[in-house]
Amino acid sequence: MEAEKSVKMGRDQTAEGLGMNKGREFRRLLKRHRIHLLMLLPPILFFFLFYYWPMYGIIIAFKDFNIMEGILRSPWAGLKWFEKAFGDPYFYTVLKNTLVISMLKFVTGFPAPLIFALLLNELRMRRLKKVVQTISYLPYFISWVVLGGIFLSFFSNNGPVNGLLQAMGMESRLFMADKSAFLGILIGTDIWKNCGWGSIIYLAALSSVDEEMLEAAVMDGAGRFQKNIFIIIPTLIPVIIINLILSMSGILNAGFDQIFNMYNAAVMDVADIIDTYVYRLGLRNAMYSYSAAVGLFKSAVCMILMILTNYFTKVITGEKDSGLW
Repeated sequence: MEAEKSVKMGRDQTAEGLGMNKGREFRRLLKRHRIHLLMLLPPILFFFLFYYWPMYGIIIAFKDFNIMEGILRSPWAGLKWFEKAFGDPYFYTVLKNTLVISMLKFVTGFPAPLIFALLLNELRMRRLKKVVQTISYLPYFISWVVLGGIFLSFFSNNGPVNGLLQAMGMESRLFMADKSAFLGILIGTDIWKNCGWGSIIYLAALSSVDEEMLEAAVMDGAGRFQKNIFIIIPTLIPVIIINLILSMSGILNAGFDQIFNMYNAAVMDVADIIDTYVYRLGLRNAMYSYSAAVGLFKSAVCMILMILTNYFTKVITGEKDSGLW
């Protein structure tokens, strides 16, 4: 018995010693990286204040929210607002528009930065490459408020596009009031704005391509297209997968800023999306609980799609580390 007690005491002392050592090591790491931790503090506060703290307001989707009573004192409504949304025929029109615009942007916009990065990588003139890179980044930093006004003027009845059509002997066209043309303009301008910025991560990943493999491929007679298909793109697959998962997490974000600044009553049937619908209900009609329920539905769908995409990428690639988690 005494031997067992001594062994137990020895184990306790060892565990206590390990705990103290871990505590000292942790404090040492904090002291060593205090500057880096201070640099992380602003983004942590930003995400907490503007992303996590507002999530407290989600509960109004389950309440009969009264602005005079506040969030906590408002009576519970259960799933009343979700039932109302799913029973509204116009909600399905808005959902369909969101899915159509989002999928069109995804199908055309997701590969665009990759293709642009591969084309840019083929440029051998460094100065020209830097100039093209810089120019391609600029649209990303221009607000849709500004771009919306520019494109409305550009495609107006007296704009340069219709002026060019008239100079070619063709009739002018109201592009911004034409439903099919408006969708094309949405997709094209979105790619133009985000393509250059989205290519940054691929250009950075291209630096990890094995130069010896490229040289060996050249010696075997591989051309530029074959090098891209069989060496460069497979190297970029981990980055492509991460971008795919992140893109699926926002698949229902069809672009509120862009559409809000460009749509009009003539194209409302195809351009009204969940975000603009929530904006009108919440801010214009003061239907806070109903708009919160619709917004929560959109967020839940995005989260489910992100989880499924992360799971299926692991299944398809056969690698546990291919996803985000």
